Amino acid sequence: MTDGERGQEPTSTGGDGAHAGDHAADSERGHDHGADGDHGHHDHGADDAHDHHADDAAGVGAAVVTVSSSRSLDDDPSGDAIAAALERDGHEVVTRELVRDEFDNVQGAVARLVKRNDVDVVVTTGGTGVTPDDVTPEAVEPLLDKHLPGFGEEFRRRSVEAVGEMGMLSRATAGVADGTVVAVLPGSESAATTGTTLLLTVLGHLVGLATPDAAE
Repeated sequence: MTDGERGQEPTSTGGDGAHAGDHAADSERGHDHGADGDHGHHDHGADDAHDHHADDAAGVGAAVVTVSSSRSLDDDPSGDAIAAALERDGHEVVTRELVRDEFDNVQGAVARLVKRNDVDVVVTTGGTGVTPDDVTPEAVEPLLDKHLPGFGEEFRRRSVEAVGEMGMLSRATAGVADGTVVAVLPGSESAATTGTTLLLTVLGHLVGLATPDAAE
């Protein structure tokens, strides 16, 4: 992250330029399939919805990567917020890393983490602004086999709703790399929280679909 991202925070973990004014003042996954549903009958369409989510991951392994040249893991409110939200939702944070906001460092860290057997999702925070050293999206996007533009679109919609037009400038994004979900979030604590909350609404389902041996 760069100083351009820091409207809310003093370091590279600070969010993107879109959140310089946006979340400064400033989940369940939503896959309740009806515990009382009758899985022996197929007459109301409810089971179709259940089958659609049959492969949802109940709990996933997560890696949280903070992109910053000035913070440390002991001073990482955005990473802390992401990790706490994941754990509250029943997931395991298997590793947390901090890398400098340089293209090769970011790309190398994400490329390595998506290959780990214990990592189902990589969430980065920071480096998503528009200043020259905001390179996280550029570093991550070449690694993605599948892009999920709807994630960034909904994130920006929520940002505009919360903070006004500056929310349009966010470059938050998501996709799938080597069967692993990757979410690229801004570095401000509030923006990272917004992005993680959104991610958690679909994470179990998305991991289930993204896994290489997932059913069609």
